[in-house]
Amino acid sequence: MTLDPIEWMREFAALVDENADALTEFDAAIGDADHGSNMRRGTAAVVAALAESPPETPAAALKQVGMTLIRSVGGASGPLYGTFFLRAASACGENGLDAAGFAAVVRAGLDGIVARGKAEPGDKTMLDALSPAVDALDESVRAGEELVQALDAALAAAEKGRDATTPMQARKGRASYLGERSVGHQDPGATSVTLLIRAARQAVR
Repeated sequence: MTLDPIEWMREFAALVDENADALTEFDAAIGDADHGSNMRRGTAAVVAALAESPPETPAAALKQVGMTLIRSVGGASGPLYGTFFLRAASACGENGLDAAGFAAVVRAGLDGIVARGKAEPGDKTMLDALSPAVDALDESVRAGEELVQALDAALAAAEKGRDATTPMQARKGRASYLGERSVGHQDPGATSVTLLIRAARQAVR
């Protein structure tokens, strides 16, 4: 069983469109109030680009996603999500996105975000959802679980990490300027990256 990157992005775009107002509401509390609109524009552009020029391999698809997001998403999210997918593409092997392959590409994407954003878990960023999701994937692969089980574990970990951002004080990004006023608000980046993991799970039938 493998994950089709194009179907993954279709599911992601649909989830972002469905949750764009909530993403903007979260961002209005601690950021620029544009995360929902930026992500909606970017994911729509990704789906259109993949349909217009269908990539021949999973690695090519992930690279195309990354380049499109960098071009079309404003703010910090474009470079971060773009870096995630470009790094993911570089780690994508010939076997595509089975459980081990998916774990490898998201681990590479996570490392790219860390290198670019200089954040770490506990800073109230997208990493607080993504990092535990990646760890859960690695654990599932080591246990010999199939892709569906691995994605179930990753999604549960991402949701728990997302929810844990609410009581945190932001230490990175625009939200960090608010100091203690950032406490009590769910992080929009952690929210959207949880949608990314949910989309992967929904894309595996």
